[in-house]
Amino acid sequence: MTTPTLPPVAADVAAAALDLLPARLRKRVDGATAKVSGWPVEATPDGVRVRVDEDTSVTLRVTDGIVAHADDAVCGCLLAPACLHRAAVLSSAPLAEDNATATGPEVEPAPASDVVPEASVEPEASVEPSASAEQATALRTLRTAATAVLVDGVTGSGAGRRAELLHAAHSARLAGLHLPSAGAVRIARMLGEARSDDPAFRLSGLSAELAGLLDLVRRPADAVTPARRAYQPAKPLRLYGLFTEPVVTASGYAGATAYTLSPDGTIHTVSDIMPGGPERAVQASGAPVPGGCALPLRELGDGGGVILTGPTVSPDGRIGGGSRLRSVRASGARWHEPPLDALWQRAPADQLAAALDWLAQPADARPGGGDLLFLTGTVTGHGFRVTGGPALHLPAPDERPELAYAENLRLLASRPGLEVRLIARVVADRPGGVQALAAGWTVREGEWIHADLGLRQLNRSHLPAVSAAARPTDPAPGPPALPVELDLLRRAVDRAVAGGRAVTAVAADGELPRRLRSVGLTTGAECARALAETAADRRHDALGRLLPADPDAFATAWLAASVYASSAARSLLPAAWLTSSSQSTSQSTSQSTDRTEPVPSASDLP
Repeated sequence: MTTPTLPPVAADVAAAALDLLPARLRKRVDGATAKVSGWPVEATPDGVRVRVDEDTSVTLRVTDGIVAHADDAVCGCLLAPACLHRAAVLSSAPLAEDNATATGPEVEPAPASDVVPEASVEPEASVEPSASAEQATALRTLRTAATAVLVDGVTGSGAGRRAELLHAAHSARLAGLHLPSAGAVRIARMLGEARSDDPAFRLSGLSAELAGLLDLVRRPADAVTPARRAYQPAKPLRLYGLFTEPVVTASGYAGATAYTLSPDGTIHTVSDIMPGGPERAVQASGAPVPGGCALPLRELGDGGGVILTGPTVSPDGRIGGGSRLRSVRASGARWHEPPLDALWQRAPADQLAAALDWLAQPADARPGGGDLLFLTGTVTGHGFRVTGGPALHLPAPDERPELAYAENLRLLASRPGLEVRLIARVVADRPGGVQALAAGWTVREGEWIHADLGLRQLNRSHLPAVSAAARPTDPAPGPPALPVELDLLRRAVDRAVAGGRAVTAVAADGELPRRLRSVGLTTGAECARALAETAADRRHDALGRLLPADPDAFATAWLAASVYASSAARSLLPAAWLTSSSQSTSQSTSQSTDRTEPVPSASDLP
């Protein structure tokens, strides 16, 4: 039997629970929240019950998969509802997706890995011409809350800072600012993950979310853009299955998404995502394609095909589940057959450049599957060597034990020399690797093996014998790498998020600006200098009294450094792939490490 878990909680409910606490109890919330993981959770007919001790329990009532109202969270102690038990439980529960941005078959939640892309930092724009007074106030409140998180860092942003951010997100949502509201909720969710030592937490992901929010609130015209991706009626679709991916979000949703290709080369997705944990992701892969077809999602992704009539399609290629949709099973294709084979014919570096451009687009303007890479190559003991490309590491997209990624990748690594086709996802902050999602290879007289690496548990019978696969190969070069100076700047950006302004001031590397200039990254040098100076800036007035630090100046300098580091990585990474590729095929014995071309400065970056 599956152990019950805490259901998703609406952001305003979680924030209001902290507001009810008196000051003496609010100081103890972080300590109480750390204990929640040890409190037993029991299923009830309409939700869950959390046993604090023999005499006290907190009951959560679920409506449409979430704890939607304050009255749905009840504690049995005498201090309720202004009690520490209730606040701790609600603070520990995952935050629900905003209904304006979440979706089911018709409106599904975006994957956890989706982040608002960084954009160039421009001078502060006035919010009045593009936003109402209510929206302008909400944007300023969001900026203040996000800046406070950055100044305090993860280590200093406890329940109080999280509540301020959730309040700002709720006010923004009421003002119609759904995109920045959703971004603030994601940041609050990640802060909760960090404070609870959740293995799913990634500091680089939080940095990207903070940069995205701080940049978005400076651009009112983009901030007020409706976030809901409207589904529009479309012509009948003929779809060929590519692969199926398990989806587990930090907001308490899980399911599976089948990626498909239409004959015109457009990628569409069909999903079944609802509230649940990792175990639901595996179960949902067996859900049928909507519209009456008995074809499960995992079979569609495994070379299946389907014809849809009366579909509704979102701008990013998601198939809705409207009442007029009808689906019929059709013949599919293997990866080496048309029309799928064309995806693997593009040069790897060109695919990477397109994927990085996709990441730079606004989230609501990205076509489906734009971050996917279709690679051909051979397995190595340390990862994967791309044909016509570099040698890469293959980190698991998700290391939860319920998903098969990690074990499958370890098994593949035991067959060096095996020729495979791979579908992977680019990760901009990990230039030496890609996340492997699905793989295919041939064994035993042409038998084709297709593996959705997160769903299908492989065993040795799916692979050729070691003697057949492990052929000697030339020593592979190291994975592609960006200038170490750029990596140091990226680390400084992430360190600021982790430790806040105080840690940034203490740990600043005074040599970093010089090192960045020495490799041609002159704008990066200015960003590093400004970040260090604003972090350490504690000026005195005419009487010698210490003036308050300027949080906005620090946030602006940090945002500029973050945007620059991300833009530079997007510009330099394709060239690093090409360089690594040429090293793997070159027969030259030259060992010169001199640069033949100057590293582009920030003014040359797109």
